[in-house]
Amino acid sequence: MTLYRLVAWAAGILVAACAFFLLADYVVAGTRAPRDASLVLSLQQQVKADASLAPKLAAEQKRITAARLARKLRDRWLAWILIAAACAFLASAKRSIKTRQPPAHTPAAVSAPARASAPLLSRDRQGAVPLDLSFVETAIALHGRSRESAIPLLQAIQTHYRYLPDEALRRLSELTDVTPAQIAGTSSFYAQFRRSPVGKHIVRVCHGTACHVSGARQITEELRRYLAIPNDADTDPSRTFTIDEVACLGCCSLAPVLMVDGHTAGRLTPAAARSALEPFERQETA
Repeated sequence: MTLYRLVAWAAGILVAACAFFLLADYVVAGTRAPRDASLVLSLQQQVKADASLAPKLAAEQKRITAARLARKLRDRWLAWILIAAACAFLASAKRSIKTRQPPAHTPAAVSAPARASAPLLSRDRQGAVPLDLSFVETAIALHGRSRESAIPLLQAIQTHYRYLPDEALRRLSELTDVTPAQIAGTSSFYAQFRRSPVGKHIVRVCHGTACHVSGARQITEELRRYLAIPNDADTDPSRTFTIDEVACLGCCSLAPVLMVDGHTAGRLTPAAARSALEPFERQETA
């Protein structure tokens, strides 16, 4: 570790020195250039009047050209030294930091062969339900691995998991030609795809014109409050109910209306909407 730190310090000092000399050379050249240009211009005017001064003009032009070439060569070497020193500094500093970090220990209870032979399982976002990612391979065998198969593959994954788990999408990208960018674009463009877990029961609340004017918004807000659904979510913490606002359920005469797993409840009030969920709540607690 000490050696890497010494190299890093030396490389850092060299980087600072090269940068200083390059800056100083640039400043000196910037101050000399106007004086040299003024001197050459003055000599050119004198040569027009006295031709015997031509050798002096040629000598000054030669001196200025030689100085510029020398400065360019010097700056080129300083630049290469600066790059090499910067690379040495970064490599040594990185190695020194890694050396100072304690090594990560793998639990002895889980050996490498055991990890290799373990089933391909992951966990969803809340860590409650294990995901068997082997289904992704089954879907790929059925629909193919080309980019054109992206939508059928996503539909199959959502049908199986009831949403698009991040772990399954990563596995899909690893095994097919479908890129993460294509997955993100497709899953966000089509409303049929969900990126968050869905509840066991889907509560579809109609927000069509008839239901809207009859208080559909109040129905939805009361259900969200009753189920303790966070503002940025549509599913309750226990994943029992998911509130889905739909454009129409085809029951305008029953407005406001909702549907739970195909069962319709109409002419709702906030209290009646809560009551419509009670049979499904009892089903879960039975």
